[in-house]
Amino acid sequence: MADNQRRAPAEPVEIEDIDPQADVRGRVVGSVIDLGDDSLTVDDGTGSVEVFADDGQLDDVEEQDTVRILGRVLPAPEGFELQAEALHVLSVGRETYDSVKKIVNTTS
Repeated sequence: MADNQRRAPAEPVEIEDIDPQADVRGRVVGSVIDLGDDSLTVDDGTGSVEVFADDGQLDDVEEQDTVRILGRVLPAPEGFELQAEALHVLSVGRETYDSVKKIVNTTS
């Protein structure tokens, strides 16, 4: 019989609200404020987090891009990090994204 385990959902969350002791996965939207070879730092206005990515995930990412990251929350000595499972560069800026999100949330 196949194992029917499911992943925990990647719920939308603000960085300041992530609890590395309780949260397993999360979905964060923010601006890239630093970009390295295998990681980036994202700021969503409430805080910032270092996000580690697999080869190729950062190829199209530049500083100041608005990105959406679905990832695993990893406890670290000074808080937490994210391991990106999916990373998308958004074609709209953070302000536009927030405006659309607010409209969608009030009509559903």
